[in-house]
Amino acid sequence: MATVSFKGATRVYPGTEIAAVDKLDLDIQDGEFVVLVGPSGSGKSTALRMLAGLEEANEGSIYIGDRDVTNSPPKERDIAMVFQNYALYPHMSVADNMGFALKMQGIHKEERAKRVLEAAKLLGLEEYLERKPKALSGGQRQRVAMGRAIVRDPQVFLMDEPLSNLDAKLRVQTRTQIAELQHRLGVTTVYVTHDQIEAMTMGDRVAVLKDGLLQQVDTPLNLYDAPKNLFVAGFIGSPAMNLIEAQIVDGGAMIGDYLVPIARNLLAKAGDDKTIMLGIRPESFHLADEGLAVKVSVIEDLGSDAYLYGSAVHTDDQQIIARVGTRLHDEKGTIVHLAPQPEKLHLFSKSTELRITA
Repeated sequence: MATVSFKGATRVYPGTEIAAVDKLDLDIQDGEFVVLVGPSGSGKSTALRMLAGLEEANEGSIYIGDRDVTNSPPKERDIAMVFQNYALYPHMSVADNMGFALKMQGIHKEERAKRVLEAAKLLGLEEYLERKPKALSGGQRQRVAMGRAIVRDPQVFLMDEPLSNLDAKLRVQTRTQIAELQHRLGVTTVYVTHDQIEAMTMGDRVAVLKDGLLQQVDTPLNLYDAPKNLFVAGFIGSPAMNLIEAQIVDGGAMIGDYLVPIARNLLAKAGDDKTIMLGIRPESFHLADEGLAVKVSVIEDLGSDAYLYGSAVHTDDQQIIARVGTRLHDEKGTIVHLAPQPEKLHLFSKSTELRITA
């Protein structure tokens, strides 16, 4: 086991001027599960591949434990990687796939068999050891790929979107198994995904990237409750936070003809801006007699929850999502009023896009 550190790590691909990863500073503790998350092109996979030694760092340095591995080849970094496409040898049995790296290292046959069996027990693969990959389901193949990493007993696990080829139900099941397994093994793990639900449910901490830049790194709940800027606010959470531009007036901010009360000292921090960005989570709205007038577009009733989608009246078609009580019968085109919980409001500067706090 080991810590991992990116120190000003930068990767610029040949033929481009914009860095895919730009001066990344990130410290990962021994045994920690850290998720790199962001949209396509954010640099998360490039950062992982830099750590693996599959991409060079043009600037900065990368440490595993107290070793500077910036210029070390992958085989000298003591890492094991799990890819999204499993990369199993089709002509080999599950046991041979899991033990192949050990065979290449010259480890004795009995020791290989012992380590493969231990990993198979952890992953529930004992009865499949003699099967070929084609006889396995997608979830089982993913567990074989995990097993291949585990038997190597590396200092760091690297996982690049390992669940993206699985169906929705299997993704939920497998992400729980991976999180439980990592906790049991205690191996430092860096996990890449574009799925913020995976990030929120699996990581001890989550690092959010955009355009190669680290936006924020924190625990999942802190990211949700106190996003540092507009991008993190809009990216973390499902359904996404409502981000609404409002006019600054005496006593608060106006959305259409609805006044949202906001303390004067907070509004003063908007500086010369005439408008402010309000962030309201869907669950922070409630149906009220007085509030923001919203024209209903559709209500998704999920049984335990229901989400109202609509557009705010008297605005430039501002879209609104609110979690409301189930079994509502408001039809498309109905006008309802939604009031936000004042203590759950998030305020962001329109000009800097940074969070405004007291």
